[in-house]
Order: sequence, then structure tokens, then C-alpha cells
Amino acid sequence: MAHTAMSGDGTTADDDPLQTAVWRLRSRACWADAAALLAPDSPDAALQRASLLVERCVYTEAGWEEAEDALRTAEAMAHSDDERGAAACERGYLAYAATLFRVRDRADEARAALGRAAALIAPGAAGRALLDFRRGLIAENLTRSPQAARAAYRRAHAGATAQADPLLLSGTWRHLAGLALRDGELTEARHGFAESLRIREELGYLVGTAPALVSLAETETGPEASRLREEARRLFRLLGGVPTWLAGQLAPPGAATA
Repeated sequence: MAHTAMSGDGTTADDDPLQTAVWRLRSRACWADAAALLAPDSPDAALQRASLLVERCVYTEAGWEEAEDALRTAEAMAHSDDERGAAACERGYLAYAATLFRVRDRADEARAALGRAAALIAPGAAGRALLDFRRGLIAENLTRSPQAARAAYRRAHAGATAQADPLLLSGTWRHLAGLALRDGELTEARHGFAESLRIREELGYLVGTAPALVSLAETETGPEASRLREEARRLFRLLGGVPTWLAGQLAPPGAATA
């Protein structure tokens, strides 16, 4: 199962201490604590708070009501096209996650919300690459259209590169690599997974590192594959069993399952 985080890393020289604190908590799977630092007193803050709580749903399969409440606040405070488009993008991502985890089938809502976002966020605008990425997720995991997913991921990859968004770039590398692996392109897949892992380790994005390790392990054999999976298990335990959907992939060989 493939997932990504919201865009941005909160670690650039221009970021203030608040954003650095939010990033550190977020990267360690402490989304509620990170959201608590943000007062929803402006459209940007309300949207960032909602994004954190939506991301928590994606990694923990829990917290849906709090994410919905935060998202409604962000939608109410959004005024410009960019703000309304960004809120619609989060709405689509939340509906996608609810569908993917079988909480409720909200696939039509996800597609409609990302369609609204596409009408509001201009090509080349800051939020367009993230939108393209999430449209790729829907194409890959809900519509089951790898060709459409690859095209969307490539657009997102180009946008993340142009906007110097390393966290989003780690996601596009990973998902393009996943499609390559599905097509039997092992060398291309290994390169993409390795780039994704490198970026996440450099950023200190711990919650996204275990999935990156597991993905890279799929392209390796023998001791190297075992080493990567063991490191993923260590991080998974360190973060209290998050991401929840990684548990099955990290179960030791022969472990009993319910």
C-alpha cells in the first residue's frame, strides 16, 4: 500500500521557530501535538492544521472526525482561489484515504474535490504539484489506471523539482518506482526507491522512512533485503506501530496472523 505526506518540510532557512517545531513533531508521528501549536486564526494556519490531521488519518487510519472538523474550518476561512483550491485538495485526499482504508466509500467525493482543486489552482502554482500527485494516487489505487497514475506522478515530479519541494519529490520517486517495479523494471525501481529513502533520511522524516525502507527491500535479496526490513521494523516500533498499514509487511516470516 502506498502513501505520501503533505508537501513541505518546514526546515528551510526562512522557516520560523514555530514551523520548525511543527515539522519536528510531524516527522515523528506527533500530528495532534503539531496541530495544537497552530491557532486556526488565518486561512494558511487553518489549512496547515487540517493538513496535519488529514495526514494523521493516512498514517494511523484514525482521527477522522477531528480531521473533518479541522477541514471544515479551513474551508470556511478560505477566500482566494488558491486557498479554496488547497482546501479542496485536502478534502479530496481525506476522501481518498477513507475509501482506501474502507472506512467509507468516498471515491466520487475524492474525484470531485480534486476536480474542483484543479479548476482553482493554476498550472505552475505552488499547490499544483501536490494536486497532481494526489490525482495520481486516485488513478493508481482507486481507478486502477497505472498509465494515468504515471502521467500524474511525472507532472508532480516535475513540479516538485521546479519548486524545490524535497518531501513531495520523495513521494513521486517512490510511486514512480512502484509502477516500474510492477512492470518488471527492477533497476529503475531500485533507483527510485533509493532516491526516496535518501531524501526522507536527509529531511529526518522518520514516519516516512520505514515505508521507504520496505519499498527498497522489495528490489533487493538476501542479507541486504533483510537489513532494510529490520531497520524498518526498528523505526516502526520506535514510532509506536505507525504507519499502521505497514504492520503486515513487517511481520517476521512465519508469524501468526489473525
